[in-house]
Amino acid sequence: MEPRIIGLYLPQYHPIPENDEWWGKGFTEWNNVVKARPLFRGHYQPHLPADLGFYDLRLPEVREQQAELAREAGLEGFCYYHYWFGNGKQLLQRPFEEVLASGKPDFPFCLCWANHDWTSKTWEKGSSLRRDTMIMKMEYSREDYIRHFNYVLPAFRDPRYITVDGKPLFAVWAPRAIPDCREFIDLWQKMALENGLKGIHFVGQTDNTGKALAGEKANYYSADKAKEYYHTVLDMGFDAVMSQGFRRAVGLIQGRRKMMWNLLTFNTFLPSHSKIDYSRLMDNYYVEEDRWENVYPTLLPQWDRTPRAGSKSEILTDSTPDRFQHYTEKAIQLIANKQSEHQILFLKAWNEWGEGDYVEPDQKFGHGWLQAIRNAIDKNL
Repeated sequence: MEPRIIGLYLPQYHPIPENDEWWGKGFTEWNNVVKARPLFRGHYQPHLPADLGFYDLRLPEVREQQAELAREAGLEGFCYYHYWFGNGKQLLQRPFEEVLASGKPDFPFCLCWANHDWTSKTWEKGSSLRRDTMIMKMEYSREDYIRHFNYVLPAFRDPRYITVDGKPLFAVWAPRAIPDCREFIDLWQKMALENGLKGIHFVGQTDNTGKALAGEKANYYSADKAKEYYHTVLDMGFDAVMSQGFRRAVGLIQGRRKMMWNLLTFNTFLPSHSKIDYSRLMDNYYVEEDRWENVYPTLLPQWDRTPRAGSKSEILTDSTPDRFQHYTEKAIQLIANKQSEHQILFLKAWNEWGEGDYVEPDQKFGHGWLQAIRNAIDKNL
């Protein structure tokens, strides 16, 4: 059986009034992508799209083409980032709402609640002397949880919606940010049953080290805390964890001194970008706990956030489709002994062009990233 690879999907590639106001008329992620420039000899920037061009997600033809590319590569479906801020306020919802209403493309999907604030640096770097400015703040309440559930219920009932153990999969990007997370989960599970569903399969995203757990100091350069990080999510009522090893790998490679230097220079004119070899990072990306039945690891094809962040970023160097295929094969082997329903890998990401984190065709590698996934799947059948 093929692994269940689900691509995290950014719906930002179309103008919205809020982005027009905050960053200028017609702003989308493409504005950052085309402005990117190399920071050192051999730095691959800008990353430019190939087959799909600088697409606009208001066009159904684009969404059909994306689905066809993903299907051919072996993806099970897309996980659309879902920006619900509370009190019924949401952003970037149009592409998914049109997918839901039209029934097209006929390609599986699920939702990931991107429950994080938007600041002045969410989509574009600001002045190094300017603090982040709050643009859209997350708000939580029981009343809003009810409104939120009723909004997503038609999606849960759609036959294309991805399920695990017969329950619709709903991911939460920042589970620890929800002040009453257990109440939220219990309420949604109750409402799901009342509306004829078997329940909801909640998946909480977390690094396997990094930001401090309750009562502890931050742990950016330790290798032995994944169990605790995963349990903090599962103990809130989540059925599974979407695990990410980027922060842990960076910490192990750079060590305490380099990490502290990066933190000290982040808001200064001093350069703070870090070049990290892709293979070296990926050798430290996964942990033994990723073999747990209720942990769904992530695939990372590449990473270079300089289109958004300028020089204030870690940059993975020498990431290629061949190397990505190698680590995709390792990830597939990591989950091979799980029940078939739980052999899930989240692809981070399908189309995060502003973070240099995508598999859509580009002008340097063509279909190489997609072919790498297909090759890795075929090799493990």
